[in-house]
Amino acid sequence: MRLTGLGEFGLIERIRRSVKNSARTVIGIGDDAAVVSLVAGQQLLLTTDMLVEGVHFTKDMTARLIGRKAMNCSVSDIAAMGGIPRFALISLAVPGNLETVFVDDLFRGLREAAAAFALDIVGGDTVRNDKIVINVALTGEGKAGQVVSRGGAKPGDQILVTGPLGGSLTSGGHLKFLPRVKEARYLVEHFLPTAMIDVSDGLASDLGHILAQSKVGAVIEESAIPLRKGAIIDNALYDGEDFELIFTLAQKPAAQLLKTKTLYHFYRIGEIQEAAKGYLIKKRYGRCLPVENKSYKHF
Repeated sequence: MRLTGLGEFGLIERIRRSVKNSARTVIGIGDDAAVVSLVAGQQLLLTTDMLVEGVHFTKDMTARLIGRKAMNCSVSDIAAMGGIPRFALISLAVPGNLETVFVDDLFRGLREAAAAFALDIVGGDTVRNDKIVINVALTGEGKAGQVVSRGGAKPGDQILVTGPLGGSLTSGGHLKFLPRVKEARYLVEHFLPTAMIDVSDGLASDLGHILAQSKVGAVIEESAIPLRKGAIIDNALYDGEDFELIFTLAQKPAAQLLKTKTLYHFYRIGEIQEAAKGYLIKKRYGRCLPVENKSYKHF
């Protein structure tokens, strides 16, 4: 069956029947707005990510993995704030001649990603469009005092990442990554980073966002940057879509973190410095060069 045969409201009902939510969802898919219960004493986090056919995925990719990626991009944003993902709104623009099995598999991936983090899919929207567009709006929760922004890094802070970088597109990692929610929760509960961001556009660009918001500079060490198998340093700096976390910690907490035995892996890659010293990379042969920003930009 194609979507034109199913109809808009038939599609919505098909999606509604496929989604099973927790008791936190008071009113879910099918009404004018969703109604959910919030935990007292928590701060509300909100994010949204849009994936477009031909930019973030192609129609010949596995629909289930496209769905997982769409959900996990937004989950990763909540992780970057140190929060817990809670409720998702999914808006879908699709061609009328698209087969329903594609949408079924797409939502299977969305549901799988949601289930991995016990979050509820509570609504969204559907429209006809020439190309497939998937938008996931997500709410999360974070304790007051534990929500981490990009703007708190200070000179002397150490720069760390949660895993290897580079080669996400050639390895398929951009479709199969697991957002670092558990790592982020461990960090905010035990060490509280001064700044944090997820790696969606590449190390060079995303660390640059921390530096801009914090009004500081940095020096990163080429030899210390962990690389995915088969990747080179330029892949780590510019490829993007690794969805690891970059975070900063004062020197003593950073040293303690790196000595602590945990279920997670953390890698020190550099140090925050005064803004006047710039944004540099220390090459393997010892010379420091300015970091070029060659990461992907939509405009």
